[in-house]
Order: sequence, then C-alpha cells, then structure tokens
Amino acid sequence: MGIEGFSCNLKKYRLKKDMTQEQLANAVGVRRETIMRLEKAQYNPSLKLAIDISRVVETPIEELFIFD
Repeated sequence: MGIEGFSCNLKKYRLKKDMTQEQLANAVGVRRETIMRLEKAQYNPSLKLAIDISRVVETPIEELFIFD
C-alpha cells in the first residue's frame, strides 16, 4: 500500500533504460530497497534523490513522481 496522494512511475522509466533496481540504486547512491519502496509508492523521496533519479533515467521529475 502506497502513501496517500503519491504515485510513482519510476519502474516504467527504469525499465525503458534497461536498468535493474540494483543498477539504479548504485547510480544514485541508495540501497536497492529504497528503489523498491519508491516503485511501490511506499517512500517519499528527498528532492536531491528525486533529481538524481530523474537525471539517471532521463525523465522529468514530474513524470516520475506524482503528488495529488
């Protein structure tokens, strides 16, 4: 169950880049579990982490993370 009012499209864009959760985690300096929780919308990323992920998957933040 995700955080109310938060959804995440990270998995779709990560897979478009042909990256595993582990590869993305290493690229942005977090644990794989953090990426897993983000993809399930169970974790609200810091602005720095959101920017780092956005740059790695080459997708605007507002397409990755949706706050209603």
